[in-house]
Amino acid sequence: MKKLVLILTTVAALVLSQNVKAQGTIVDVAVGNDNFSTLVTALKAGDLVAALQGDGPFTVFAPTNDAFAKIDSKTLGSLLEKENQKALANILTYHVVSGKLTAKDVVAALKKGKGKVELKALNGQTLTVMQKDGKIWLKDQKGNYSEITATDVMGSNGVIHVINTVVMPK
Repeated sequence: MKKLVLILTTVAALVLSQNVKAQGTIVDVAVGNDNFSTLVTALKAGDLVAALQGDGPFTVFAPTNDAFAKIDSKTLGSLLEKENQKALANILTYHVVSGKLTAKDVVAALKKGKGKVELKALNGQTLTVMQKDGKIWLKDQKGNYSEITATDVMGSNGVIHVINTVVMPK
């Protein structure tokens, strides 16, 4: 009986550890979700896949396909061209913060900051996280807002929070 319990415990531990490994990086999580296909295309065009597969940890505010659809299709198409790789990388790295900030961490920071907290994005510019109308929003450098619609999508090297509008740097 003890051997059976030991074997079952070992098998369960192996299965659980494989599930944790199968989760993959934040890039792997995005690739595995059809709602992020435009983001994945943009990450490839911006030559950022390898960087975001690194150790991190990273917090990514990930725009959905619908968020990218709010951008004029001609503008978006232009950003995906090789000659605009630098501009695209600037926009994409504006969606990434160094460190792993879970929803709980963000809420605690908002409480401490009286409903507002500034985060430094990887492109060096500031994103403002704020609480408004019972929801949590990102405010970009141009004064535009994006609602955080889902939180704590975990990857092995960070966390993704889903947003409904692409935020834009200066």
